Amino acid sequence: HNVPLFHHQKMKIVDKINAAIADEKIFHSFEYFPPKTEKGIENLYARIERMSQMDPSFIDVTWGAGGSTSEATIEIATNAQNVSGVETQIHMTCTNMKVEDIDAAILKAKENGIQNILCLRGDPPNFLEGGNQEWKQTEGGFQYAKDLVKYIREKHGDYFGLAVAGYPEGHPDGSYEDDLRYLKEKIDCGADVIITQLFYDVDQFLKFVRDCRSMGITAPILPGIMPINNHASWQRMVGFCKCKIPDSVTKALESINVEDDAEVKQFGIDLCVDMCRRLIANGIRGLHLYTLNLEKSCADILQNLELMPQGIQRTLPWKATANARRATEDVRPIFWSNRPSSYVDRTSAWDEFPNGRWGSSDSPAFGELSDYHLVGLYSKGKPEKRKKLWGEELTSIEDVNEVFCKFLQGEMKSLPWCERDSFTKEISLIQDKLLKLNRIGILTINSQPSVNGADSSDPIVGWGPQDGFVYQKAYLEFFCTPEVMQKLWNKIKDFDSLSMHAINKSGESKNSNGKPSSTAVTWGVFPNSEIKQPTVVDTLSFEVWKDEAFALWSAQWASIYEKGTKSREIIDNIVDSYFLVHILDNDFTKGDIFAIFREVGLLDG
Repeated sequence: HNVPLFHHQKMKIVDKINAAIADEKIFHSFEYFPPKTEKGIENLYARIERMSQMDPSFIDVTWGAGGSTSEATIEIATNAQNVSGVETQIHMTCTNMKVEDIDAAILKAKENGIQNILCLRGDPPNFLEGGNQEWKQTEGGFQYAKDLVKYIREKHGDYFGLAVAGYPEGHPDGSYEDDLRYLKEKIDCGADVIITQLFYDVDQFLKFVRDCRSMGITAPILPGIMPINNHASWQRMVGFCKCKIPDSVTKALESINVEDDAEVKQFGIDLCVDMCRRLIANGIRGLHLYTLNLEKSCADILQNLELMPQGIQRTLPWKATANARRATEDVRPIFWSNRPSSYVDRTSAWDEFPNGRWGSSDSPAFGELSDYHLVGLYSKGKPEKRKKLWGEELTSIEDVNEVFCKFLQGEMKSLPWCERDSFTKEISLIQDKLLKLNRIGILTINSQPSVNGADSSDPIVGWGPQDGFVYQKAYLEFFCTPEVMQKLWNKIKDFDSLSMHAINKSGESKNSNGKPSSTAVTWGVFPNSEIKQPTVVDTLSFEVWKDEAFALWSAQWASIYEKGTKSREIIDNIVDSYFLVHILDNDFTKGDIFAIFREVGLLDG
């Protein structure tokens, strides 16, 4: 049960679900909603990233009434699949949506590589706030979810996997029998999957499944499971949905202090675990968790069900996307390793993605660097927050060095060049040497140790299919003063296995290879497969990356200090004078990339 089923597989949700059901595998998925504030969205991205380690088969993102959150829904889903590598599904409703609005949203989803849509009629606007309770068809729009399903199928064929809602107790606006008939119509119009409304009566859900099957509905049916996090808000939700609460649950709630959120949460976890166990015992294989954008209850439920994966085997050294348009992509430059969302966005207009080997110099150009890449997705928060991270005040360059050291030691969550809250595990293998370099002002932002034929299942450096072997060349990328760069440059010719490329903000460049080149820095050998070379050092890509790397100093760090202050002067001086350098050791068997630093007196021992 701890074997990941879905991680980084690119296919429609229905295909994943059917494969799992055929193999008698139990799987789970998560639902999120778009937060209303920028801070809320930032927190949600971090939560989705953490929860991706729980290996959901997919996530879906809700759609506000009348498409009120449509842009946020598509943006969150796109970033989740591109950055966190999870398959995504967006909700789409008929409320207040004309056909042209639906066309625009579908086209945007398709352009972003989203392949899954949950088709809903939708609630009346302001329904949850107690406003208008009567649903009315929009002029020039659709009346029922089945109309939306039929329209998408007729216009886009099988490109999209389409899900629809099921109501185990009947839709709040109709009867149980009528709703079963409507559900059959939605399936007959082309829907693939049914995801149910929340419920707490397991027997009623199982009856619903039996009734669906007796009507000829063969589509997978996923039960909607909602943990209870706060008693008052839960009561409002079940009231809006007209969800029936079994007497046993009502009586059990009477025995706890409903004003104590911790006690209520634990009750909700225990209730959902019991429900899920009964569902699984009765042949249900998929569990759809309504997260309410919270993770702890979901994590505890999965842990109690023994569905929490014990680590996820990487399919590639970098986190692959679940974007259908990038399905063939299997090689990237190493430079964006810690900023995958920027790389994905800057290459989003490419018609083809590198497959097998890195493309030639006439491959599509990278998209223009913009504020979005520098202060948009995964920015490190508002200036006040960044000041707390990197220093309220800087008095010398040593203060900057110390920030980098704290990050390496895990005492600081982020740097401008790192979207994730930490480096990869393999950095621990060379951490001591990196700390020594950073203390003397060689500010590392990307590095990897050499690996010579490690098992592909190795918990630190492993990736790819089982029974394979992985290799990598040692690599260091850092900012340093012109003086340090020159010392290294003067000595590089004495190290046959080393190559070096240094470049500053203005474009002054020194490349020991002499001409543009592309070199594999990680590769793997696997049974019944060609050699995989998923990460490269590429000259032209490095020259593109340097603009972003230097701009991040200014956009994320220098900008938090007033012009004219000592702190601002220190960061501006780094931007204007330092070099960005990478050194690569081509001897992955017995090379020592740190030897050159010892030779020029920058490292001891």
